[in-house]
Amino acid sequence: MIALYKKELRAYFSQMVGYAFLAFMLFLMGMNFTFINVFTGSGRFANTLVAAAGSFMFFILVPILTMRLFSEEIRHKTDQLLYTSPLSVTQIVLGKFLAAFSLFLLGVGITVLFPVLITRYAVEGLATNQIVGAYIGFILIGLCCIAVGMFISVLTDNQIIAAVSTFAAVYVMFLMDSIAMTMPVSAGASLVFVALVIVAVAGLWYYATRHWLSSAVLGALGVAVAVGLYFYDNLIYDAVILRVLLWFSLYTRFQVLSAGILNLADLVYYLSFAGLFVYLTVNVIEKRRWR
Repeated sequence: MIALYKKELRAYFSQMVGYAFLAFMLFLMGMNFTFINVFTGSGRFANTLVAAAGSFMFFILVPILTMRLFSEEIRHKTDQLLYTSPLSVTQIVLGKFLAAFSLFLLGVGITVLFPVLITRYAVEGLATNQIVGAYIGFILIGLCCIAVGMFISVLTDNQIIAAVSTFAAVYVMFLMDSIAMTMPVSAGASLVFVALVIVAVAGLWYYATRHWLSSAVLGALGVAVAVGLYFYDNLIYDAVILRVLLWFSLYTRFQVLSAGILNLADLVYYLSFAGLFVYLTVNVIEKRRWR
């Protein structure tokens, strides 16, 4: 896996992708730093990270970073050579994922120069705990977005489609708070939503197993349980749609971290979110490998 990791990391700099990523990231961070900290003499660098995360940074940078991870291999038919190597699928996925994340960390590491610069010139002192929390949140958001982008990359052989789809997915995740607030909160609407989720899960089970009977039983049993719970106590379903959609909100938890509040639940959430999409990527490749 280490060899694959090094190969992928070198590939970023053998082309213009790695340089373009770092240049664009530092440009956006520099612009935010200049307007928020330099012009105002503020030592609150956490505000710069919050503004950068809420801007177009992740929407544009993550597609640049992830669009080639698997789609390029699929397009050039080199994925079959990769999958027949001594490495397991999990090692292949982790090698590529860690290479992309390492490049992201390199860019983030360079930005540490910004708060160092303002320690001497800021009118007000640095809020160190907020900066540390904001950096942790910023890195974890990048981890999650890279995992999503990698998953999308394995679904297509076209880098442009992978980039545009990743842009859309990351954009929707950052809008999830606003989307959630527009959803109905009634128990009836929530029941319909839960039923649709159960049907979707049954469909994914069929996609993974090609066993229609177990999929139908899973879907029917799940819907029956959901309806039974509704008639038993429909208060269970109040605001279910809101709660589910907010689970996909990356930005809300980042705002808590940027306030200097390190909550174990938030850290576990981000790691679980990234782990889920890494697992899905492995699952897609495993399924494709045995066709």
